[in-house]
Parts: sequence; structure tokens; C-alpha cells
Amino acid sequence: MKSFTSVFEQYRWDEIKFRLEKVTLSDVERSLHKNNRTIDDFLNLISPAAAGKLEVMAGITQQLTQKRFGKTIQLYAPLYLSNECQNICTYCGFSLDNLIRRKTLSDTELMIEASVLKSMGVNHVLLVSGEANKTVGISYFLNAVKLLKPHFANISIEVQPLSEAEYRQLHEAGVNAVLVYQETYHQEVYKEYHPKGKKSNFSFRLETPDRIGKAGIHKMGLGVLLGLEDWRVDSFFNALHIDYLQKQYWKSRFSVSFPRLRPAEGIIEPNFIMSDKDLLQLICAYRIWNEDLEISISTRENETFRNHIISLGATAMSAASKTNPGGYAVDKEALEQFEISDERGMEEIQSIIREAGYDPVMKDWDTVYSGV
Repeated sequence: MKSFTSVFEQYRWDEIKFRLEKVTLSDVERSLHKNNRTIDDFLNLISPAAAGKLEVMAGITQQLTQKRFGKTIQLYAPLYLSNECQNICTYCGFSLDNLIRRKTLSDTELMIEASVLKSMGVNHVLLVSGEANKTVGISYFLNAVKLLKPHFANISIEVQPLSEAEYRQLHEAGVNAVLVYQETYHQEVYKEYHPKGKKSNFSFRLETPDRIGKAGIHKMGLGVLLGLEDWRVDSFFNALHIDYLQKQYWKSRFSVSFPRLRPAEGIIEPNFIMSDKDLLQLICAYRIWNEDLEISISTRENETFRNHIISLGATAMSAASKTNPGGYAVDKEALEQFEISDERGMEEIQSIIREAGYDPVMKDWDTVYSGV
């Protein structure tokens, strides 16, 4: 069966880096004035040469986003299920080698956390956990979805890569979206960031979105951990992956997230610093290249950046986030996966969105529309 691996193997990291450095201002302007843009245009728009056209890119981004998505921002909140993890990842607070107190929510604790989110008006919940198949495997996830489905219109998950059959089970249970990040597409150094655990298998993770697509999941979310390697090269490969997936699984929707490496227990310092200006360029490049792509901004980003990105390409934002299991009510002192930057509550974020002339949307999907 065809998978993204066959596409990925046609490209080399160093060759893409060289191409990015050789992009000229004329190349950028040509990509900006096209109607049907390709992956090569995306490369031009994330190049160093395109940084000088950021104001023009921002204007185009705003127009395209409003044309496709209107003036709306979907709001969601993560619900962390467990910080148990069998992987060693050098950038994550949940890493197996961190000597921390581990916590997995019971059914009762899960519903207490859910009730807090509901009291905030949350109707779209993202279930997140560490990667520990024996503790939080498919049976745990199916049970969590069963418990939560009557209370939330939209359930997404961000957990360990699963099999196609397991994704089908989640789809049938009512999961709307699955998020999975490759972290970095730099295959030669991937093992250095993931020295132990199932996550160290680069190829298995790379082909995870193919399994999600084959299972018929309504939406897929991709991204890279910005700060591990050169953000421009990593983002090219991420866009290449999305480009392949949209052609292969055209019935699904797609989103991209932009997690920048944040402080956490026992993690490495970023190898590459990505400025706010760099991140804005990347967001604009994605929108100009792909008008249908949903763009999600998390509370990793600071208040000022999140305030401005409302009118510059974002279609979804998390708010009032807690990145530890039980963080909303059950166990507020449990270890966070990473520190959030924007700590404002849901009501305040809604108010800021309205002040910007946009509508905060708490629900934009219901499983009734898919027959699930």
C-alpha cells in the first residue's frame, strides 16, 4: 500500500535547506501573485528572502482566511488524561527518565475535570496523554470517549500512534479528530531526541497519518516541534506531508499547529530559536499556500502574539489550558508537560476575540452530521 514514506524518500534535508537559501525576492513575488500554489511556492514563502515581504503576506493571509472561514475563531481546551510515558524524549516533561509523580485519571476524576470544562462553556475537548500503552491504551481511550461523548459536541485526541484498526474503533466511538506530530522530519537526528521507547521508530510515526486517513477519521492535525531543528526545513516537510494526505484522503479535513519548544521538567534548550516574526511568516505561508487548512494556535504562545494572530490567519485557539492530568480540579500540582504562556481564562479570551471583531465559536461540529 502507498504511504507518505514513498514521497518522503524523494527528498533530502540538506537539499531543501540549500533550496531555501537560494530563493530570490523575485521567486517570492511570483509565488505571491499566483492563484494555484504548489509545495514549491510554500518553500518560497518560508524562505529567508520572503521575510522582507511579511507585511504583504499578512494582508493576503487576512483576506484568504476571512474568505474561507469568515471572522470566527473556534475555541477548545485540552484535557490531560495521564502523564505516564514509556518513551524517553529529551524535550518533554513526561519523559520516562524524569523522576516525577505519575498520574492517570480515574473515571470519576475524568468526569470532575470534564465538569469544570463544561462550566467554562467548553464544547470541544482535546484528550491528551503520555505514550504508555499498558496504562493508557486503546481500551482506556475508548472508555474515556464513551464517558465524555454525551457532554461534548467535539472530541479530539492527541495520544500515541495507534494501529489502523484502533483508529477505526475511535472513529466509531465518536472521535472527530486525531492530532499527531512528527516532532522533526530530520531522520538522521530523530533518534537523538527519542533514544528509548516506541516513539524512537521514525518510520512508524511517519506513517501514522496514513493509518488515520484509512480509518476514516474526520480531521487530522499535523505539526512539528519548533525549536528542535531548522524550522524552515522541518515546516517544508510538514507541508509536503499535508499535501500528500490531502490528495490521498480527500474526504478528511486538515489542521496545522505550531508548538514552539517551551520550558518543562528536565528538557533540552532549543537548538533553533524561532522569533515571533518567524512564526508569523510561517503561519502566513501556510495560509497563502493552502486556503482550506485550519490553523491552530495554543497557549504556548504569549498573550500579545495570540491577540494579534486572531485577525491574521488563526482559525482555532486553545484557552484556559492545563497541561497536567487533573490540572483543572483533581490534582492541580501534578507535573505539567510544558509551561503555558497565555494563562487567561476562557471568558477573557472570548472577550478579546469579540473586541477584535471576530466571533468565538464553542462548537463547529457535531457527530450527527457524519452519522456517527
